[in-house]
Amino acid sequence: MKSMGLFFGLLAAAGVAAAPGKDYEHKVKETIAPPRGWTRVKPAPADHFLDLRIGLPQRNFPLLEQHLYEISDPFHERYGAHLSKAESRLWLRLTKRLWFCIARTVRSPAGDWVKVRVPVSLAEDMLETEYHVWQHEESGDAVVRTTSYSLPEHLHVHIDVVQPTTTFARMKGMRATYRFADEDVQVADTAESTIPIPSAYNGQVNASCNASITPTCLRELYNIGDYTPQAADVNKIACTGYLEEYANFEDYNDFNAKYLPEAINSTFDVIYINNGSNDQSLDDAGVEANLDTQYAFGLSYPTPGTFYTTGGSPPFIPDDITTTDSNEPYIDWLAYIQSDPSPPQTISTSYGDNEQTVPYSYATRVCQEFAQLSARGVSLIFSSGDDGVGDGDSNPATQQCFTNNGLNKTEFVPAFPASCPYVTAVGATWYIPEETYRISGGGFSNYFPRPLYQDVAVPPYLKNLGDTYKGLYNTSGRAYPDVAAQGQWFWIFSGGENFRIGGTSAAAPTVGGIVSLINDARLAKGLPTLGFLNPLIYAIGAIVPDAFNDIVGGSNPGCGTEGFTAEVGWDPVTGFGTPNFGKLKDIAVGDIGGLLDF
Repeated sequence: MKSMGLFFGLLAAAGVAAAPGKDYEHKVKETIAPPRGWTRVKPAPADHFLDLRIGLPQRNFPLLEQHLYEISDPFHERYGAHLSKAESRLWLRLTKRLWFCIARTVRSPAGDWVKVRVPVSLAEDMLETEYHVWQHEESGDAVVRTTSYSLPEHLHVHIDVVQPTTTFARMKGMRATYRFADEDVQVADTAESTIPIPSAYNGQVNASCNASITPTCLRELYNIGDYTPQAADVNKIACTGYLEEYANFEDYNDFNAKYLPEAINSTFDVIYINNGSNDQSLDDAGVEANLDTQYAFGLSYPTPGTFYTTGGSPPFIPDDITTTDSNEPYIDWLAYIQSDPSPPQTISTSYGDNEQTVPYSYATRVCQEFAQLSARGVSLIFSSGDDGVGDGDSNPATQQCFTNNGLNKTEFVPAFPASCPYVTAVGATWYIPEETYRISGGGFSNYFPRPLYQDVAVPPYLKNLGDTYKGLYNTSGRAYPDVAAQGQWFWIFSGGENFRIGGTSAAAPTVGGIVSLINDARLAKGLPTLGFLNPLIYAIGAIVPDAFNDIVGGSNPGCGTEGFTAEVGWDPVTGFGTPNFGKLKDIAVGDIGGLLDF
């Protein structure tokens, strides 16, 4: 019998055990072209360890997806009937269990992922491949990867994906990398006490908020007013952190002392996943982590906050190989959160990368995991990216964008996980009155088809667009973002310093905080949390448009183009616009199914 590389033992439980003397040939499972922007440096050291994740088929996912849409549809009788942890596992129970005879294997809570630590030499035998050290030319990031791997042919139907193999995503933080030195800032006349806001409500915002954002500004701008959480005993909010981004408690306290005095001496929980850490040295304070926690938890205070720090993802220097190279943080985090019987009802994430750097098989599985979590009543908020329609490798106005499939076709570059249809993607605005912020990531997925909840909002935009950019994007793909929020000039504390920062990294926790407040209002009335938001967002956008401040004009340039333009109604720059909390809360705590009465 041809060696299967010691990868799989007897598969008797699955009915696919190797028959004596039968020759099982390997067959290529997945192949990608050498990734653009990455250089193959050298063969990976044989003793370098990999944490392989083996994804087993989720046979019942179509049924779970149907359930998710039913409980998220405001007009369906089952709206809000979220699953428990046990029920979500039951929906995805495998029709056949595969047992792997390798020491130190770890299965996910639903039994649909197996993790095993092996040296490169064994992984190459198992997968009939060769691993190399690859380095990203612009950033210097490096990973151990291959561009093709194989499995015994009879196992292809029993295994969806094996990673890390062909994934070259760098998990970038979705924040602007400058501190405004090169920005032409339109500063308001601070002699005025207020300026009128032509938004979805008749509000007034302090003039100082133009190019200077604080929690108070956001409460005024988005009609939160003096709303105070009433269900902090049951409601929870969280942010995720990767890439050794640390949320500093001293910075958090300084932020509250200056911008949110009622929260002085408050704190948040930290949960460590896969050897994650949260170093409290001010020298190691993370701008991304501090931005996320200070605004998501600041807007929703006193709702309990949690910061998840997931390890195993930092890139390494190719001449200084570390002992492990996971770089698949979503699965580690998802494995943990899926095992939590009571996860936070709102979770904001400000990380992602170009969709094409994530193999379709892996992106699909991660997206299905998000659907499983959403079915349990969790609202997942993701930044839409800071590169407009481009890939961020150069000046967004002049960069040339190419496909990563070896054909080098000119094409816009969508972002993932923002392109997953089971999460809510958030674009960016700036200034007051609000305008389109040109960095706002948006477009159309090349992996995921347009979901049904977008069938009313997206076609009119495409019709008006006509042949503009024909061939540069997928007209039938999942469109994003869904909504937007301010994404520039956010005052934060980081490393003991007080400065401004921006990007969709700021917009996502802002929307996360607002969603958490709406969940609070529902819980206070004995109602279930919102859970998966998008079907409700698109229903409200069509029926109660003044629940959002529609951003019209401007675009998100990239790939040598002006990008898409922000139009009346939904658009792939700012979605439906920015939230009017007062109106959204009234809808959420009323008869949501009675939206047609508005």
